[in-house]
Amino acid sequence: MSRRVEQKAQARERVAALRAQQQRAERRKRLLLAVGAVVAVVVVVGGLVIIKIAGGGNDKTATGPSGTADAQIVTALSSIPAETFAKVGSADVQAAPSAITAPPLTAGGKPKVLYIGAEFCPYCAAERWPVSVALARFGTFTNLGTTHSASDDVFPNTPTLSFHGAKYTSQWLSFTGLETTTNEKGADGQYKPLDTPSAEDQKTFQTYNAPPYVKSGGSIPFVDLGGKFVGSGATYSPEILAGKTQAQIAEALKDPSSPIAKAVDGSANVYTAALCQLTNNQPAAVCSTEPVKAAAGKLGKS
Repeated sequence: MSRRVEQKAQARERVAALRAQQQRAERRKRLLLAVGAVVAVVVVVGGLVIIKIAGGGNDKTATGPSGTADAQIVTALSSIPAETFAKVGSADVQAAPSAITAPPLTAGGKPKVLYIGAEFCPYCAAERWPVSVALARFGTFTNLGTTHSASDDVFPNTPTLSFHGAKYTSQWLSFTGLETTTNEKGADGQYKPLDTPSAEDQKTFQTYNAPPYVKSGGSIPFVDLGGKFVGSGATYSPEILAGKTQAQIAEALKDPSSPIAKAVDGSANVYTAALCQLTNNQPAAVCSTEPVKAAAGKLGKS
């Protein structure tokens, strides 16, 4: 018994540490926004203010814009072996979407998955991988992008995908993926705007990205799974992806011994379990597997 208690305590400590990192990043983002407002006022009255934020200045910009994901990367997302998902399981997953009571979120007569993030955000960079892997088990992406998080934020240049301009086709689900800004700053020191949520999607974000639905309101990434589950923040540390290319990450997803596969595929198993509840356990080839059924026990826990 003492061993189980110790393991649970260690798991709680890891979750607390990850949440603390996310909260620090959110506080820094709000500081940057406040600083930007001050600079705008000073410029209006004729002043010129140069501001440097601890840990990086405006001279640090992202190394490049978003591009189109190589076909090999997109194929890798949908061709992870079943035995890899089985070996990875979900036992090590420390955070998961929480069940909520809300009206169904739908589009085109299908349950809708809503993702709202930003390309500069390192936690968004991490979470796009398991979200994409899970969705690839139910449908097909086209025009999926590749990008990286900002170079002057925590976990700089985290390699990732981008949902900006991406299309998703599925017999069972609809998907809206929004990246509200790029990873590059404009002359005003703010990240350049990209996707604008519809009024309906913005209302969903404002309503359910707040307590009691999530622990920390307003964080990104925000994921709403059909109005039945919501998640805010990353389910694992972006540090796991540091120093890799998107192609290397995609290749690692099929190796169950890889820390990347354990983090990404494990979280994808949990997302898949949530999606199966939206699709009435279809397709059966995915939803009836033991790792997905076991992962359902993680839902509603954080």
